[in-house]
Amino acid sequence: MIYVKIRIMAVKRAEVEYSGAVQRVGFRFTAERLARRAGLSGYVKNLYNGGVELAAEGEEAVVRAFLDDIDGEMGRYIDGRSVEWLEPKEGPGRFEIKF
Repeated sequence: MIYVKIRIMAVKRAEVEYSGAVQRVGFRFTAERLARRAGLSGYVKNLYNGGVELAAEGEEAVVRAFLDDIDGEMGRYIDGRSVEWLEPKEGPGRFEIKF
């Protein structure tokens, strides 16, 4: 008998709103670079209230590591972050900056 180990990936979507001095500091470009390196899909955009909105889809562990990387690189500008975990909406694709 042959046994095959199957790894089921938990694909999730994180929708995050960042507050603080997160505009005009390269936040969106940093998020785009990190997300593309991690192979995630989604977007990042500035909000009228001075915050930044981000949505990232991929394997949950990868998305969590990506959010940690953003905190590591941009943490000095972040005063708060609100994260909502959802089922994926977009599926595989690109990560982009929305204007």
